[in-house]
Amino acid sequence: MAAASLSDILATHEAERLATGFVFTEGPLWHPDGHWFFVDIRQNRLYRLIPGRDAEVVRETAGGNGTTFDLQGRLVLCEGGARRVVRIGANGQVETVAERYKGGRFNRPNDVVCRSDGSLYFTDPDKRVPYAEREIPGPAGVNNLWDGACVYRVMPDGDVSVTAYCEYPNGLALSPDERTLYVANTRSTKYIHAIELDASGKRSGRRIFADMNEGKEPGIPDGLKVDSEGNVYCTGPGGIWVFNPAGKRIGVIRFPEQAVNFAFGGPDLKTLFCCAHTSLYTLKVKVPGNPHPWYRLRR
Repeated sequence: MAAASLSDILATHEAERLATGFVFTEGPLWHPDGHWFFVDIRQNRLYRLIPGRDAEVVRETAGGNGTTFDLQGRLVLCEGGARRVVRIGANGQVETVAERYKGGRFNRPNDVVCRSDGSLYFTDPDKRVPYAEREIPGPAGVNNLWDGACVYRVMPDGDVSVTAYCEYPNGLALSPDERTLYVANTRSTKYIHAIELDASGKRSGRRIFADMNEGKEPGIPDGLKVDSEGNVYCTGPGGIWVFNPAGKRIGVIRFPEQAVNFAFGGPDLKTLFCCAHTSLYTLKVKVPGNPHPWYRLRR
């Protein structure tokens, strides 16, 4: 039965604060061993947090932001300051996954997701890089108008391709059947785009899934996730907006601070872990998050 209200989604309504004292938290990710990863963008640090303990620094980053795992369970991290996507092995070794397209460096990779075939999709907004420093050539026939903002795909063999051009692509998430890639557009026009994918993961269509331009409270389309029933969650004015699979807004989940990004986790994937600028919060939900492909392989 499709969710009709937040009561169908939330098991608890009062957020619990797990930790505070950060500057700008982002990149939340649940590890099945029982801890969370997240970053503090302003301090260039990747953290690990075991519930009930203090957060510990894993490593310094170069503008670390969005995170995911690959199919081997290695942490994949967008490093905007270094203009690349990296992965971190169990021994702490850092390897570059992607840093160039058509000979030019990316602008500022932002968020990343993993598909069950091992390919990675990531967003690369351009507006925080001066025009003169953008290196990737524009499409044929475009002169001095190309902004260079894209959703890219990296195959397991390292091949990079454009999945979609977008004004300011930010958070992204796959539907449970992996036939839709949702992308949050953050700046001038606040929409969630639905990139339709064929069975091989290539773009087959495109549409606007949801309009998020209404609302005067702080917050923008940024962090974006999908639960196991296909409901779409995206940060926006006032908190985390929840939409059913048809794009109808169910409600807004509110936190004591402005929600920036979030992830599903816990052993049953029914804990919503929210990065809210200086603090980290959790809520319990009734519908589990859509599991990462590595979680399934690990089991």
